[in-house]
Amino acid sequence: MNEGPGMSDGPGMSDGPDVRGVPDMTGASGIGVERPILVVGLGSLDRGDDAVGPVVVRAIAALELPGVEVVEHEDPTDLLELWSGRHTVVVVDAVRSGAEPGTLHILKTGPNGARLVPSAAWAGKGGTHAFGLPAAVDLARALGRLPREVFVVGVEAGRFDHGSPLSPPVASAVASAVDTVTQLTGRAAVGTVPEWGSGDVPR
Repeated sequence: MNEGPGMSDGPGMSDGPDVRGVPDMTGASGIGVERPILVVGLGSLDRGDDAVGPVVVRAIAALELPGVEVVEHEDPTDLLELWSGRHTVVVVDAVRSGAEPGTLHILKTGPNGARLVPSAAWAGKGGTHAFGLPAAVDLARALGRLPREVFVVGVEAGRFDHGSPLSPPVASAVASAVDTVTQLTGRAAVGTVPEWGSGDVPR
C-alpha cells in the first residue's frame, strides 16, 4: 500500500520527535485559541494496535498539560461535535500505509487546506473506521465547522486482532507519539508519563 499524500515519517524513538517539517495544509497562518486545545485519541482498546490512539491520549492526560483537553473515542463519527468551537485539535490514530509498524505520520490541515486523501493509510484494516478521518474532515470543512488547525498524528499499525495488545513496535512508538503531541500543543508537561510494555494499557 502506498503512503497517503502529505504524510511525513515521524521520528524514531532514538531521534526524538521533530515537528518542524510537518506539512502545513491549512491554507492560513496564525493560531487563535478560545477553548482548550483538544487532543482526540481514536481507536478501540481491544483491537491490537487500534488502541494506540487511546493509549497516547491517556499518557497525555497524565502529563496534565495546561490548556489541553483530552478525549478518547472509538471512531471519527462524532468529531464534528467534539471539536466544535475549537481552534486547534490534535487527532491520534492508528494507520496502515505499508511503512514499518511504529512509524509516525504527521500532517496538518484546516478550513482552506488540502484534503486528507481517503486511502488505506487512514482507513485502517481490521481496526477500520468506516467513516474515516478524511470523511470527517471533508464534512466539517463543507459545513464550516473545521477547526483552524487540525494536526493528525498517525502511528503505523501492525495488527488489529480482537483481544490482542499493542504490538511491540507500536508500544515502543507511544513515547515518541506523546512527545510529538506535546510539541504540537506547545504546552509544558506538569506530570510524568508512566512506562508500560506491549501488553499494558494505562487506565
